[in-house]
Amino acid sequence: MERTVAAIIVAAGRGERAGQSQEGPKQYRTIGGRPVLAHTVERFRSHPAVGEIVLVVHPDDGDLLARALGPARDGLTIVTGGAERQESVRMGLAALGDDPPDIVLIHDGVRPFLQADLIEAVIAEVSDDRGAIPALAIADTLKRATGDSHIHETIDRKGLFGAQTPQGFPYQAIRSAHDAASLSGRSDFTDDASIAEWAGLPVRLVGGHPENVKLTTAHDIALADRKLKGSPEMIDVRTGNGYDVHRLVAGDHVTLCGVRIPHDQTLDGHSDADVCLHALTDALLATCGAGDIGDHFPPSDPQWRGAASHIFVERAVEIVKERGGRIMNADISLICEAPKIAPHREAMCEAVAAMTGLSRDRVSVKATTNETIGFVGRREGIAAIATASVSYGEQG
Repeated sequence: MERTVAAIIVAAGRGERAGQSQEGPKQYRTIGGRPVLAHTVERFRSHPAVGEIVLVVHPDDGDLLARALGPARDGLTIVTGGAERQESVRMGLAALGDDPPDIVLIHDGVRPFLQADLIEAVIAEVSDDRGAIPALAIADTLKRATGDSHIHETIDRKGLFGAQTPQGFPYQAIRSAHDAASLSGRSDFTDDASIAEWAGLPVRLVGGHPENVKLTTAHDIALADRKLKGSPEMIDVRTGNGYDVHRLVAGDHVTLCGVRIPHDQTLDGHSDADVCLHALTDALLATCGAGDIGDHFPPSDPQWRGAASHIFVERAVEIVKERGGRIMNADISLICEAPKIAPHREAMCEAVAAMTGLSRDRVSVKATTNETIGFVGRREGIAAIATASVSYGEQG
């Protein structure tokens, strides 16, 4: 004869370690677009071996429960919990008394990643005189602390396990154990297996699952949300390079990184011929496959004659942002024999930071000579190489 299985989902806690939220206690927080509790209930509802489901909730959470589950409440047995988890479980067990199952599974409402095969493994190990719980062997080295947070001793982790839920038991045996614990005044048990042990009911360990985590802190909830939203495993950081060169002609200044620098020559170009900003524009556009500076600001267009090149950078920044990018840093290397760049480097960095929205420490401007070799070495032109890193995807 096939054994009947019921589940008790305990969701009456306040979840203080998760902090305050307008959504309510942690079992009602949203992960992956649905409340935690809705995910947990669905795990049991979708399992063919599980029949009746008892949901134990706090007496103040009626509205929260209605919003969290909506029509999914239909068919559930809703029970008001007690001040402690132990009492809430006892009330859930009592609710099954009129038509008791052979096996009862007791599960934390804030373990939404329970796997179907784990439910099956626990059920398979429960017998008339034995319970079963999922557990993971402790991998970390364990330390016992003194009252002032110093290490008192190292504890041998051999044979130690971390308990998970659902914890499965023969119904009549675990109900009797809970009732006996309540009558004795004991309310300090941390899980149902410890009550079973106290009552002399053997409990077998089955292999738990690393993903079957209990959501305890706000950080846990945030990680669960990202997991269910399918955030990419690979961080999408892209690097773009840009190169530009302009020839030098007779003049009285050059403009580099938007800074006017007195010089006995000037750079020749359709705009202000700022090789640094032209290279940076190409580097930014390269991170999202948006062409190059000539595609967006063609030199054949008279509106760009004599234009200040910060316009080009600022437009490239807009394009990057429109495509979901966040600029991480900008690095520019100048190749020229003159003028001297060092006296102007800070002003150049500040200007680039303002154009890109970066903090000063994320901008670098460097210069080197060409050792009198080639057109740069002969002071016939100035070249610049720019590199930009941009992170794409979900920000924040």
